[in-house]
Amino acid sequence: MTTIPPSDPMQSVLDRLLAAKRVVVTAHIRPDGDALGSALALGGLLRRQGKTVQVALDRDEIGVAGVLVGPHVLVPTAEADPRADLLAVVDCAVKHRMPEALSPWVGRLPTVNIDHHPTNTRFGNAQWIDAHASSTGELIWRLARQAGWTMDRKIAEALWVALITDTGRFAYEATSPTTLTCASDLLTYGVRTAWLNEQIYSIFDWRVLQLRKRAYASLETWQGGRVSVVSLGHDDFAATGCTKADAEDIIEIPRSLRGSQIALFLYETEPEAVQTRVSIRTRPPLDAILLAKRYGGGGHHRAAGANVPGGLAAARAELRRAIESDGLYGA
Repeated sequence: MTTIPPSDPMQSVLDRLLAAKRVVVTAHIRPDGDALGSALALGGLLRRQGKTVQVALDRDEIGVAGVLVGPHVLVPTAEADPRADLLAVVDCAVKHRMPEALSPWVGRLPTVNIDHHPTNTRFGNAQWIDAHASSTGELIWRLARQAGWTMDRKIAEALWVALITDTGRFAYEATSPTTLTCASDLLTYGVRTAWLNEQIYSIFDWRVLQLRKRAYASLETWQGGRVSVVSLGHDDFAATGCTKADAEDIIEIPRSLRGSQIALFLYETEPEAVQTRVSIRTRPPLDAILLAKRYGGGGHHRAAGANVPGGLAAARAELRRAIESDGLYGA
């Protein structure tokens, strides 16, 4: 096992995890595959070390990656044990993106932060942030290797989902030789790759397909197709019986349009919303963070998000103005 200097951030986080007896693990709100997979994997790894662990995430916010979650795996965030020795926050760049019930714990409870977002604000007592990593799941795998921890198939499948969802099944530019080494190692644990791929990418409930139909119908372009946009309002979610968790991959609709350099997915899940969530995807050399930061958001250089003031129509108009009128991307 490679010796790492005590000042190394990974070792600092690992030391705190090793010292704790009771750990609460959480991630960002509305957890995607990387957030959920990383949280489940870290929780499983720590349990194998004899620690008492709660993975605290709200089940109703989880999308297709919920295939990983058994009936008793998650603890509702409001029911997490405040007597824990340590709070471990994974795949979360800023404190306000943590679950509302757990955000106040930072500062009251020793907190470690493991993440790969370049916009991470480095909250908590110890942080391991690697913006070059393909996913937080890749970091959890590296942590396990450094600690000499073994895993089982459930842990490996959680990390596999983290890996494939944040790399677009190894298609995005963040995929590195280390990413593929991680994937190769996970496969040795019997990961059910075909089954997971089908569950996450190929099979949808009827109501979800109806939501996607509405998203396709909303597709519009700006700047001669350079910007592609889909929108879903509260009425769309209500009419189909869907939640935001069911719309996780809808950003791929505008992103798939040939010639699109900026893809936007705007959605509001509450009636008379005072702000609208936007998911942003860009193609090189455009930086998604540049647009997200205007509204207090963040993320990755090709994938970011923010809350834009106003309801759906107002937010759409504001984003169009920001992109077209302000010359945000040299337009």
